[in-house]
Amino acid sequence: MGLWRRFSDDAGAILLAQRGGLICWVPVCLAAGVGTYFSLASEPGAPVLAGLAVVALLLLVLARFLPEPVSPLAVGAALCLIGVLLAAGRAHSVAGPVLGWRYYGPVEGRIVAMDRSQSDALRLTLDRVRLARVPPARTPDRVRLSLHGGDGITPEPGLRVMTTAHLSPPAGPVEPGGFDFQRHAWFARLGAVGYTRVPLLGVAEARDGHAGLAVFRIRMAASARIQQVLPGDIGGFAAAITTGDRSAISREALEALRASNLAHLLAISGLHMGLLSAVVLGALRLLLAAHPVTALRWPTKGIAAGGALIAATGYLALSGGNVATERAYIMVAVALGALMIGRRAISLRAVAVAATLVLILRPEALMGPGFQMSFAATTALVAVFGWLRAVDMGWMPRWLKPAFAVFVSSAVAGLATAPIAAAHFNTIAHYGLIANLASVPLMGVLIIPAAVAALVLAPFGAEALGLWVMGLGLRWILGVAHWIAGLEGARGYVVGPGGWVIPLLALGFLMLILWQGRLRLAGLPAMALAFVLWQGAVRPAVLISDTGALVGVMTPQGRALSRERTAGFVARNWLENDGDGSGQLAAASRWPEMGRPDQDGPGKGKVIHLSGKRRLAAFEGCAAGQVVVASVPAADLAQAPCDVFDPARLKHTGALALTPGKGGWKMTTARARTGDRLWTHWPPAVPEAARRQYVRISPTNRP
Repeated sequence: MGLWRRFSDDAGAILLAQRGGLICWVPVCLAAGVGTYFSLASEPGAPVLAGLAVVALLLLVLARFLPEPVSPLAVGAALCLIGVLLAAGRAHSVAGPVLGWRYYGPVEGRIVAMDRSQSDALRLTLDRVRLARVPPARTPDRVRLSLHGGDGITPEPGLRVMTTAHLSPPAGPVEPGGFDFQRHAWFARLGAVGYTRVPLLGVAEARDGHAGLAVFRIRMAASARIQQVLPGDIGGFAAAITTGDRSAISREALEALRASNLAHLLAISGLHMGLLSAVVLGALRLLLAAHPVTALRWPTKGIAAGGALIAATGYLALSGGNVATERAYIMVAVALGALMIGRRAISLRAVAVAATLVLILRPEALMGPGFQMSFAATTALVAVFGWLRAVDMGWMPRWLKPAFAVFVSSAVAGLATAPIAAAHFNTIAHYGLIANLASVPLMGVLIIPAAVAALVLAPFGAEALGLWVMGLGLRWILGVAHWIAGLEGARGYVVGPGGWVIPLLALGFLMLILWQGRLRLAGLPAMALAFVLWQGAVRPAVLISDTGALVGVMTPQGRALSRERTAGFVARNWLENDGDGSGQLAAASRWPEMGRPDQDGPGKGKVIHLSGKRRLAAFEGCAAGQVVVASVPAADLAQAPCDVFDPARLKHTGALALTPGKGGWKMTTARARTGDRLWTHWPPAVPEAARRQYVRISPTNRP
C-alpha cells in the first residue's frame, strides 16, 4: 500500500505540474481518435457510434467529480472518443454516389475547378453531372476529367460543358498500405475520375448565380492578368501564390522546386498567409501612427489586427479556399484575434486552438502531409523561439539578429518537416536549407509586399508595376531552384516507412515540446525508436497492380518491373516507396534477370507476367510454387497447380504484396489493409473454396 500510495502521489504531482498547458493536448487527443477511426478495418455502425457518444459524455460528467490529478485523464479519453465521432460524422456527411463500373460515353457537367494532372494535362472538376443511361440517384456528384483531346472551347469557371469520356471509380492503393486515393476522393466528393480525347463542347454559358463560382471566376481572371504581365513560369509562379492556380507552371520548374525543397512556396499556406497579414498589419499600424489623434486615442494594434484579418479573409477567398489555405487562415485568425483582445499572438496555445478547429472542421486533413508538416513546423518554431526568448542575446549585433532569425526559422522548420516529407514523398532535398535561406527572405521583404501593392494599384489600372517587382523576386527563386536542383546529389531517396513510424515520431515530438518537466525527455527515445523502425523497413519481394497490368519483383539491383510503359503512375509510386530514384524504363531493364516466359534467366519460373491475350495463349503451363500474373481473364488456368492472379481475382483483393514464407508466398492485399469502409466499395469477397475458379465477373451494379 505504501508503494502504491507513493506512486499515485508522484503521478498526481506530475499531472498537476501540467496545469496551464493541458489545452495543448486537446488536439493531440482529438487526433488520436481521428487516426483510430481511419485505421479501423470496418466501418463502425450507428449503435457503436452511439455507444461511444454515451461513454464520452459520461467521462466528461465523471471528470467534474474526480480529483484534479485524475480528471484530465478522463477528459483526454473523452476527447479521443470525440475524435472518432468527428471523423465518422464527417465521412457520412460527404457521402455521395460512386461510379461502380467503367463508363464510356457522354459526360456533361459544370466546371467548378481547374488544375493540372501529373501528366501536365489540363484537368477539370465538374458538378451537376449527367451521364447517358445512368439514373440521377447513381450519378456521381462530381467527376474529374483530364483533357487529352484536340481543339475545343476554352474552359471557363461555371461553364456547362459536354464531351465523350472514359470514367472509372477512384482507384484503391497501388500497393497494400499505400496512399488511399479512394479515401481522398471520398472527402473531395469525387465519384469518378477519367479522361477524354475528344474536343470539349460548350452547352450553356457561365452564370453568376453561385457565389463560389463568382469568386472562382474572379480568381481565374486575376490569374490570366498576372500571366499576361508575367509570361512563362514566372507568371505561373505568381498566379500560384496569389490565386492558387497552378495550371500555368511547367513540370520542369515544378521538379526544380521540389528537388530544392522550395515547392512549399507554391502552396498558399502559413508562410504566405502570415506574411500577407504581417505586411498589412505593419502598414496599417504605420498609417495609424502617422496622425496624433489616431496614434494616441485609438487602439491602433487592435484596429490594425482587424484590418489584417479582413485582408487574410480576402486572400482566403481569392486563393480558392483549399484545405491548406483554410488551415493557414485559421492559424492566422487565431493569432490576430489574440492581438485584438490583447493576448500574445504567437504561443503554443494559439497553435493548439488552430489545430483543434481544423480537426473539428476537416478531420480527414490529419491523414495528409499538409496538416502534419504545417503544424509540425509551426509547433517547432513557436517552441524554439519561446526557448530563445529566455536566452540573453545581447552579445549579438543588432543588424545580425534578423539574419539569425531567418536562419533559425529555416533550419527548425526544415528539420521538423523533413521526416514527414520523406515519409510521404520518399525524397530528401540535401541542399534545401541553402535554397530556403536564399529564397524565403525575399517572400517577406519583396514578393508579398509587391503583391499587396499590385492589389492596391489594381483599381487604378497600375497593377503591372507591383507585378513587375514581384516578378523580380520570383525570377530569383526559380533561378535558385534550378541551380540547386542541378547540383550533384541534390535529391536523395528513402524507403517508405511502416505504419507506426509517423505516429511514434509525432508522439515523441509532442512529448518533447508540450510536456512540462523532465519527463519530456522521454520523447527522445520514442523518436529514436521511430527512426530505428524506419531504418529496418522491409519492402515486399513482389508487388502486383490491381489490374494485373504490372508486376514488380525486388532484385539486388532494385525492383524489376515487367513493363516499360504501362501503368506509369503505379510504377512511379512503387519505385519511390522503394527509395529508388530510377525511372520505369531503367527498372524494366532489370526484368530479364527474373526470367520472362520466353527467355532463360536465373529467376525463370518464379514470377511470370502474361501481358495480353497472345502471351496467355502461348503459355505452356506452370508448376507448383510459381506465381503467374495475367493482365487478361485467365479462366483456362483455373485448375493450374501454380498461384494465378488475373483481373477477376484482383478485383476482389486489390493490389497485392507477396513475401517469401514457409511453404510458399505470404500474401497481403490492399483490401485487407484498407478494410471495408464507406469509400472502398469492394465487391463481395470470394469464398476460399471458390478462389480457384477464375471466371470473368460482370459488374452487378451496371445500370
